[in-house]
Amino acid sequence: MKNIKYCLLCLIIFSNTSFGKDFTELFTIYEPVADTKQIEKSINKSFNIMVYRLSGSSSPSNIWKIINAGNTRKDFISSYSIENRDNISYLKVNFDKDLLIEKFKGQVPEDFVELEKLPGVGHKTASVVMSQGFGHPAFPVDTHIHRLAQRWGLTNGKNVVQTEKDLKRIFPKKIWSKLHLQIIFYGREYCKARDCYGLTCKICTTCYPNRKKPVITQKA
Repeated sequence: MKNIKYCLLCLIIFSNTSFGKDFTELFTIYEPVADTKQIEKSINKSFNIMVYRLSGSSSPSNIWKIINAGNTRKDFISSYSIENRDNISYLKVNFDKDLLIEKFKGQVPEDFVELEKLPGVGHKTASVVMSQGFGHPAFPVDTHIHRLAQRWGLTNGKNVVQTEKDLKRIFPKKIWSKLHLQIIFYGREYCKARDCYGLTCKICTTCYPNRKKPVITQKA
């Protein structure tokens, strides 16, 4: 309990972050890409997936109906970049959510089950949308929060599922949504994946002043 209080105190002090409702994750698609020659193909595929998310239909007629109304696929894309995850290159495509919703008249489901039925939407993304978009209590946990929770002694789980259960058990439901963001931004700034290793940031040194060895994240 002492460590938990320290964590909360440090997060509040060091995370000067404003918290708003954001659907960004729902409007981002990751597509594997082997080389730069496949970027155009991956953009087209990501657009088709996004159409299905918002309209429930991936039929060519539905897609071309939108394009023929005066917009090209690229009109709906705000940015894209190549990211490497676990030695696999992905094209990260960020879509213009305002234009998409306007054109597709899309309705984002306010339900965990319905959200997770959408292509490419897993439990973590559904939790983000329910929490930050609709204001329902949720504690989205990805590999970053999983790593931080282990460094801070908040879980000994080997996967994000167990870590989410542990964090929900430890912290009051009313602060889940805000705390999830605080942990993310604190981690990015002070307890980075390839920097702190559980030894240098304020939370790690305060909670574990005698720790000498770096913390290795446990994975399933």
